[in-house]
Amino acid sequence: MTSPTPSYVRVGKIPFQVTTLMLARDAILEYAKGRSPIPVRLSNAYCVSLASNDPSYAALTNGPGVTFPDGTPVVWFMRTKNRMAQTVRGPSLFTAVMEAGRSAGIQHFLLGTDDTTLSNLVTSLERKFPGVSIAGVHAPAFGPLDEAFYKEAVKLIQTANPDLIWIALGTPKQDFAAAELSKRTGLPCIAVGAAFDFVSGVTKEAPKWVQGTGIEWIYRFSQEPRRLWRRYTFGNLRFLYSAIVHSLCIRSHNPTKIERTA
Repeated sequence: MTSPTPSYVRVGKIPFQVTTLMLARDAILEYAKGRSPIPVRLSNAYCVSLASNDPSYAALTNGPGVTFPDGTPVVWFMRTKNRMAQTVRGPSLFTAVMEAGRSAGIQHFLLGTDDTTLSNLVTSLERKFPGVSIAGVHAPAFGPLDEAFYKEAVKLIQTANPDLIWIALGTPKQDFAAAELSKRTGLPCIAVGAAFDFVSGVTKEAPKWVQGTGIEWIYRFSQEPRRLWRRYTFGNLRFLYSAIVHSLCIRSHNPTKIERTA
């Protein structure tokens, strides 16, 4: 029995897949089992804002791969066209795949952050999910995504021989890395954002009651105001502008299509 064709809803310039956390988890596990060269993006309002200003990033998010909605504000806009849309939080997807992947023997490779965070992350994962298999880790030196970066990463990945690569390099860098590394390694690459920091315990995650409310960004901002003030001050305004304007343009030019997807 074949799976139904995935449904997508565009928010701003990014097409997001309509799914649930558990369906996204199952899709990642299937990619890993089949070693499919698929880049996966966990995108939020900030990503929509970036795509509205950066043609190369907009092209990336409309290229090969899958984009899940990692942010309640994105899902609010998606639900105006498809009421089935749900949020897929990066940290939640990360841990869900780690937990479920044990029975399938999935081998994970962790790329990003720094050596201390990766060491704490591996310890945390092995404590929370006994039997989880971490094939390798790599904390690249800070710098551009140049040929030296890719050659070193590919060499380490090939030596580790994982089924799945998780990437935490910050947005949009990690999305470009996932797209290129999936091609070079022939493996699924998931750009998972702050999941490494949260699960390792380096950064405190928002309380459960805050997650999914649409105000989780306020909690994150309170933890790192100097680093995140510009992203949230200007990014949120750009997100609203891009999402609203694009939605109005679609309704103006093709209202029938919107009615069918609601």
